[in-house]
Amino acid sequence: MTTVPAVPAVAPAAGAGSRATAPLGRLLAAEVRWVFRRPRTLVTLGLFALVPVLIAIGVVVADRSGGGGLIGAVAGNGLVLPVAALTVTLALLLPLAVAMAAADAIAGEAASGTLRGLLLAPVSRLRLVGVKAFGVLVVALAAALVIAVVGVLAGMVVVGSADGGMVTLSGTTLGLGAGLARVALVTIWVVGQLAAVGAVALAVSSLTEHPLVVLASVLGGLIAFGVLGAIPALDWLQPWLLTSGWSAGADALRDPITLDAMGSSTLRALCYAAIGIGFTIWRMQRRDA
Repeated sequence: MTTVPAVPAVAPAAGAGSRATAPLGRLLAAEVRWVFRRPRTLVTLGLFALVPVLIAIGVVVADRSGGGGLIGAVAGNGLVLPVAALTVTLALLLPLAVAMAAADAIAGEAASGTLRGLLLAPVSRLRLVGVKAFGVLVVALAAALVIAVVGVLAGMVVVGSADGGMVTLSGTTLGLGAGLARVALVTIWVVGQLAAVGAVALAVSSLTEHPLVVLASVLGGLIAFGVLGAIPALDWLQPWLLTSGWSAGADALRDPITLDAMGSSTLRALCYAAIGIGFTIWRMQRRDA
């Protein structure tokens, strides 16, 4: 009786039986390319570039050298222009751009039928949410940077500056470097506020397949927050409203600078961002398509 020699067990190849994981850098780069290939993103950034230019032209034509408020302070003081433009657009336009990006990130993918492929791809749900959140953050950063950079250029060229520096709301004069540092601080603060809006918009986007529902919900919520914040009898709600303190960017133009309002609004934005991202992760872990 012949015996058949035992066949040695072959060790499974590395990675066999498990899904390959796409590199994180490649996923982030692909998301950024996808975001900036959308015509609406490029059109939106182009419109944001026009905002500080239009404000600068309006200030020069109106010659509001004696005007009050943040816009009035722009006259002859060009470095105030980017701060004024960021403050004005933060009221509605910048949140609208971020909400559009968040709506396209999940609800738009579901509406076009590509979300199912993403959920079946060798990417964990947690990583997928992180990539989508990164794309929304890139839009927020790009929009704020466009307004800030164009605002500085338009302010220096069209409006002019006070001896090459910035005259603060306190009446003191800062050098060019200190003035640009104040503009950078306000830009970073605005991006933080937009990140909170984007996180909430992503949470809503994970619940629906209709991007317009995301836009209506986010913008409706921001308008409702603004109305509630304007009612004196509801002052106790102020610490809980995301829009509370959105005018705090003007505090960066004071000397010495006051950061209390900006700090509290940043802490509030972090709370909203954590809740929004946490809910999005919870929802995406249970979503089929």
